[in-house]
Amino acid sequence: MNNSVSNLRAFINNGGNAQQVVQRLIQSNTNPMINNLMKLAQKGEANSVENFARNMFKEQGRDFDKEFNEFMNHFK
Repeated sequence: MNNSVSNLRAFINNGGNAQQVVQRLIQSNTNPMINNLMKLAQKGEANSVENFARNMFKEQGRDFDKEFNEFMNHFK
C-alpha cells in the first residue's frame, strides 16, 4: 500500500471524514482542473465528476470501476 493511501486511511480511522480529506487536498492544489472538479462537487454535480473520472481513466486505458472498487477496499 502506498504512503498516500496509508495516510488517508489513518486520517479517516482517527475520526477524519471524507469531506475534510478532500478539502485538505484541494487547499494544497493549484491545478485548475482539480479546482474545477471541486466546484462541480460543491454544486452537487456528482454525475459530472464521475463522468470526468471515467473519461480520464478511459483515455489512459484503465478500468474506472475496477480501480474504484480496489480504492474502496482500503477502507473496509
